[in-house]
Amino acid sequence: MLTRRQFIANAVIGTATLLVWPKLTFAATGSDTRFLFVLLRGGLDGLESVPPYGDPGYQAIRGALALSPSAAKPAHKLDNVFALHPSFDYAAQLYAQGQFMPVVAAAPPYWGRSHFQAQNCVENGTAQPDGAQTGWLNRCIACMPGVNGLACAAVMPLTMRGSAKVETWSPPLPTEVNPILLQRLQPLYAADTRLAAPFARAVAQQTDSPVPESSAGMMSNGKPGKKKQSGLPVMMAAAGGFMGKADGPRVAFVEDDGWDTHANEAAIVTRKIEELDAGLKAFHQSIGAMWGRTVVIVATEFGRTAHINGTGGTDHGTGGSMFLAGGALRGGHVAGKWPGIGSGELYQDRDVHATTDFRAVFKGVLAAHLGISDSLLESRVFPGSAAAEPLGNLVGPARAAA
Repeated sequence: MLTRRQFIANAVIGTATLLVWPKLTFAATGSDTRFLFVLLRGGLDGLESVPPYGDPGYQAIRGALALSPSAAKPAHKLDNVFALHPSFDYAAQLYAQGQFMPVVAAAPPYWGRSHFQAQNCVENGTAQPDGAQTGWLNRCIACMPGVNGLACAAVMPLTMRGSAKVETWSPPLPTEVNPILLQRLQPLYAADTRLAAPFARAVAQQTDSPVPESSAGMMSNGKPGKKKQSGLPVMMAAAGGFMGKADGPRVAFVEDDGWDTHANEAAIVTRKIEELDAGLKAFHQSIGAMWGRTVVIVATEFGRTAHINGTGGTDHGTGGSMFLAGGALRGGHVAGKWPGIGSGELYQDRDVHATTDFRAVFKGVLAAHLGISDSLLESRVFPGSAAAEPLGNLVGPARAAA
């Protein structure tokens, strides 16, 4: 039988072991989880990305931008009220498997209309744009001994700034050359015996090297070359590649811009959601078996106005949409309280009224998925957020690799 002194000594040694070899701890306890935060800069329209086609006021308020499962290009029906934008093809598949979840009428605690102030609020994790000089994601990592972070960005984003160790990664500058320019240069290089062969090798390397597929193809000498991927799918694929390794980062960040839609919104949102959807697929594929231990949160700084402006777009709003994905998610349903968009239901008579604080979603995932205690969430990660109670039932048991 252990004496009290022996029990205390063994407990101290065990605690020291956990701190010195944290990766051993995660593997042994089954908590070697992964978390990715994706920030869409510009303000994604929640009424376009998750159309509430079943709301009686939706068709009247949206007009030409209204989407529904019965349209010529049908939205993906989720339930009797909500659908997903038609470009969310892969996300709809994940939703059917319980691995994708929209959160409607969500916003940070800042309800102003400045991109920069709203983004600062989303990234610093407080109720004010200037509420902290460090980011909530960095402070979260600092609460996890032995864990480093990864920011897939050219410059360290605010949300990853702080005392915790975070590395950055960004893709190299593109090396491909316009194929029309190559065609015009070819006769000039062919006439030079010293340069003809190197030029031919460079052209062959550009057109024949294996590259990921995307919607943008490349032509060489009038023939279709292999497609190359860019933007958000590349960043998310890279994040998945790093995070999928046994010793890879447990927490990562990816950002994307171009989501501001003051004009021609339908075309812009269609293209950008296609990129986000491709990014989710690329991340799923690249992270591999670790997908079953992963949760992704996708957020933007604010929603858009409910009414369309005179240029076929929408202006800065309040309540918008968030998205969660991953094999560890309890998805397959729409989260958040829908406030309606009928007469008298809009915020300031123009925006979807926000009913879910972003921090409630973040806290719900960090607590259940990363094991951050409620006391640390309240005191360090999201100070002053007691009113934003963690959203529950977001994370389920780890799944086997798909």
